[in-house]
Amino acid sequence: MIPEPSASAASRSTEQNTNSHVEATSSGAVNHSEDDSGNENRQKNVRRRKRAHKFLENVTRKRAKASCSSATRAGGRHGKQKQVEAVTLFEVITMGKNAMQVVIDDWIEAYVTDRDSSLLDLISFFIQCSGCKGVVTAEMCQSKEDSEITSKMVEELDEAAGLQYKKFLAFPWILTVTWPLDTDSAEYPLVQSGAYGRWFHSEFCDFVSVLVAQGQDSVIFDSYLMNTLISLLTELSDSYVRAFRHTCTLAAVKLLSSLVGVALSLSVGIENSQKLYDVQRAKTARQKSTQHLERIQKKITESQERRAEIESMLDVIFKAVFLKRYRDVLPEIRSICMEELGLWMKLYSSVFLNDSYLKYMGWMMNDKIPDVRLKCVLGLQGLYADPLLLPKLDLFTTRFKERMISMTLDKDSEVAVQTMKLLVLVSKSSDDVLTPEDYKQLLQLVYSSQRPLAATAGELLFSRLLHAVVPASDSQDETNEEEAHRQQTFARLKALLQFYQESELHKHVVYLVDSLWDCGGALLKDWPTVTSALLQDPSPNRQGFTPAEQAVLVEILVASARQASEGPVLAGRSGAKKCVLQVMNAREKKTQTDDCLKLTEHLLTMLPKLLSKFSSSGDIVAALIRIPQYFLPECPEAENTQVVSSLMAEMAAVLDLHSGPAVLEAAARTYLSLCAEGAAWSSAARAARDSLVQRWVGQLTELLEDSLRGGSFSADEEKLKEIVAMLKKLRAFHNCHDLSQWSVFDLLSPLLSVESSQGGAPPEVLEEVLQCLSFIMLWSLNTSSETLTSREKAVAQRLQLRLFCERSHHCLSHCNHSVRIQAFLGVCDVLTAHSYQLHMWDPTCFGPLLYTPSPKLQRALLAFVCSHVFAGLDCDSQSKVSENSEVDRLEDLHRRRNMLAAFCKLIVHGVLEMSTAAEVFMYYMKYYSDFGDIIKETMCRTRQIDKIESARSLVLCLQQLFVRLKREQDSGGRAHPGVQTFTSIKELARRFALTFGDVVKFRECVVMIHRNGIEFVFQEFNQSPGTTTPPYLSYLTILSEFSSKLLKPDKKTVLSYLQKHTAEYIIDLREECWQPLIYYRASLLAAAEAEDAVSYVSSDRRPNLHNRSPFSKQKPEVSKSPCPFSPVDSKVSKGHRLGTSPSHQEKMGDADPFSVPLEPPAKSLNTEGSVLSITNEPDDGTVEVEL
Repeated sequence: MIPEPSASAASRSTEQNTNSHVEATSSGAVNHSEDDSGNENRQKNVRRRKRAHKFLENVTRKRAKASCSSATRAGGRHGKQKQVEAVTLFEVITMGKNAMQVVIDDWIEAYVTDRDSSLLDLISFFIQCSGCKGVVTAEMCQSKEDSEITSKMVEELDEAAGLQYKKFLAFPWILTVTWPLDTDSAEYPLVQSGAYGRWFHSEFCDFVSVLVAQGQDSVIFDSYLMNTLISLLTELSDSYVRAFRHTCTLAAVKLLSSLVGVALSLSVGIENSQKLYDVQRAKTARQKSTQHLERIQKKITESQERRAEIESMLDVIFKAVFLKRYRDVLPEIRSICMEELGLWMKLYSSVFLNDSYLKYMGWMMNDKIPDVRLKCVLGLQGLYADPLLLPKLDLFTTRFKERMISMTLDKDSEVAVQTMKLLVLVSKSSDDVLTPEDYKQLLQLVYSSQRPLAATAGELLFSRLLHAVVPASDSQDETNEEEAHRQQTFARLKALLQFYQESELHKHVVYLVDSLWDCGGALLKDWPTVTSALLQDPSPNRQGFTPAEQAVLVEILVASARQASEGPVLAGRSGAKKCVLQVMNAREKKTQTDDCLKLTEHLLTMLPKLLSKFSSSGDIVAALIRIPQYFLPECPEAENTQVVSSLMAEMAAVLDLHSGPAVLEAAARTYLSLCAEGAAWSSAARAARDSLVQRWVGQLTELLEDSLRGGSFSADEEKLKEIVAMLKKLRAFHNCHDLSQWSVFDLLSPLLSVESSQGGAPPEVLEEVLQCLSFIMLWSLNTSSETLTSREKAVAQRLQLRLFCERSHHCLSHCNHSVRIQAFLGVCDVLTAHSYQLHMWDPTCFGPLLYTPSPKLQRALLAFVCSHVFAGLDCDSQSKVSENSEVDRLEDLHRRRNMLAAFCKLIVHGVLEMSTAAEVFMYYMKYYSDFGDIIKETMCRTRQIDKIESARSLVLCLQQLFVRLKREQDSGGRAHPGVQTFTSIKELARRFALTFGDVVKFRECVVMIHRNGIEFVFQEFNQSPGTTTPPYLSYLTILSEFSSKLLKPDKKTVLSYLQKHTAEYIIDLREECWQPLIYYRASLLAAAEAEDAVSYVSSDRRPNLHNRSPFSKQKPEVSKSPCPFSPVDSKVSKGHRLGTSPSHQEKMGDADPFSVPLEPPAKSLNTEGSVLSITNEPDDGTVEVEL
């Protein structure tokens, strides 16, 4: 932060110059002291600063003569003679606007007396506001046309003296600003963060405005002050120093804005004087006075001359400052220019509002900075909002209409919103400006994910389509006011439905209602008219709604009910002002309560009629039956038992007719809402729900008694449909309600014991039964603290759990795919809930007993995940599916992700051993785009539980992959699709290593990984003439990926551990077969010679391949070098080198980037390489996965 300069003395002396063109009448120097408590960033380069300050002090001592600032007269004006402290103009802005006016008045008085010294104070003020703490010297010149003077206007720096100079002409002054070279020009008051920067900006602008306002009747027309000030600001705004350019550009445009205000005042005075002159001239010869007319005419002439002078100043500032700075490299300067240009065109339209100035606004709408574009749009809003200015905007609108429409899709949401508001104003200004194609493009934004943009587009939609007026009827007596309002609402609803049906891209009524809620809330909350439109019967006299329109109208009714109850909180839509966590104020809360009360009172009575009329349509009923979820429980109408009973009866009738998932899910959630505690209708709703469930259980019992006989299931098609329908209803209600009192588990569990080969239940029955039983077990576990009052009940619960797991385990091998998936998900959910209840169990009361799934079930679950999640289409083939099957592919991916997440929960909650996660971790890279987030989260969760065991699972994963690859290559058969290549295993190890971010926190884990890897390679190895190297020696190349995560002391420990295991073997480092060991040792040593020890072990090398990458023909394949800049890196290493840890890069930074391999890779086939070179993989060093 730049410290405020203290009151400094301005020194002035008079000298005589021998130059014929320059007569030095006065010179001044202003030295601004620097606060010792400044920013720490300014403490650098101390010697240079001391030298600069010493130079400044010498200059001051030679030139300066102490004199007080003119601002000190502020205290004397009010008789405060005791105040002796000097107050500079820069310090005035800290005193508020009232003190500013007083000091500026005193400055004007001092300027009239001694304009040179006062002008130097003003010049010093602008220099200080730019953050410059240096010396300002001034001398006078008589002519600004002299070429010698122009050549002296320079801006340079003196590195020897540590100073910067800027010499410029502010006629009649030649000013020289000198300041230290090490001053940070980026830290000046206008760019200070926080409240100080905003406050200074406001006070600085006020100072310029007050200066012009206080001197508009005197000093600004003396042809001296404004000329000098404009020259000063013009020169400084053209400086390469950002602080000068930014500050003085702001001052110049604010000066122009203030002069616009003066010109407007003069225009008003001229107009009033002209009216008075016309009145005086209209008088009779006896009444009018010639002298009075002459005085008025003289006043008009003087005002016109002053206005012409002001307009001349405006033109000079615009051409000298604006035209140079509106394309400045600094975005803040461009924003300032555009903001003020919009103000000038609005306030002084007679001069600025023409195409010559509007073109700059249109051009800058293409600026790459959002704030500049925003300032242009806001400025245009002020112009289009004034009807008197619209005729002057026709050409601009035609020229830049396409750009404005395209800006509604701006990447900056605020720019897009304000542009849409601008287009709303444009559409209101004229009906033919926007074409139907333009409206079609703009109105589709009601479905935007940004709510402010969608609400603004909704305003445009409401003003264009829904503000229709019904033509008056021929017989006015037949229609009263209420009927007219009804017909008006019908017409608007028709227009809304037509727009929705024509929108072929979107089918989201909820988002459409949310977009129209702010502007068309009265229409959407007119529930009596909407229900009457739905209930009216078609007649030849009235044009009713088609069945398709009625279906959409029902969705609008439900969406408006949700909006009134819950507010604008929608999934996928952001930018709402209020969210669930925010507290609404009293007014908004009262409005919401009143809307819910009106909604409940009306629809509680009308909903049964709507359900009765549309009972045959499943989609409409599924929407209508959701409405009671938004009712207000405190409604007085809720005490009307007859109305509540009618609603319950109609809902029961609907459930008897429909068994679709949408209707059942909506009904279950509605009954859950109605049965909540505290509602007046809760008792009636519970009774109605219990009656329904009791009837369904009774019907299902009778059907199963007839179908399940002799250990086999047999039922005709009609009876099977009834059984499936009952199961669907019970399953839907089990999802929301605890139905344990009806003992449905004992009723349904026998269906799972029948073998499919011996007449078992059909797959659709088994799927519903499995889901029902899983819900029953979840409710039993969730209510354990209340229901388990004795050990006998806890034992019975565990028996049910064991029975469910055994039956579900049996279904994992069912022939139907859906049954297998449901059995897997049910087992995973129940076991996860059981583990959670064990952790949350209160020892003071009875709880669920411990149950551990059998090893056979654990293996079956793991095998299911490997065969149903990670098997099937590879990533490459999945990317080539046609567009028609894209939806099916996404649904299948969603199911796989759910299964994997359910299995990973078992590992995280301790149901399965943590080592089981190794089978999941090995697919981290191969299926990274599909399941990478789930696997990574599992890795993090297991690491939080036990970081050592989690690291062991990573080691186990890599070792299993390596062993499978080794066995597959030893067999010499065809490459198995499930076996990963050596390069992909190495890349997987690298990605595992990147997860150990904090090397200190995971120090033990990394050391354990290295110790385990060394033991894996050398344990139980006996060297013989036939086997000179361990069979798993190439694993050290994979293990080296974790070397960068070792601390220096641990590297020595691991290296000594490696030497301990290799000491008993005869190792010839010159042999190619020991190159993995050399590579691993080099990674531990982290020496500059590491590259010379790089082996060229490649298990993916295939000498006879037809699909070789072109890169492999140009460059030999090698393992990844420890040097991050080595040219021998493979493509995978290059693609992921940015992920290398900083510590590794620092340690490897000294390696030779141009090192050469020991031998060509074609001749470097060692023992391990020959073993690992049998699989059919391309020799291009790439990882064959889709990242």
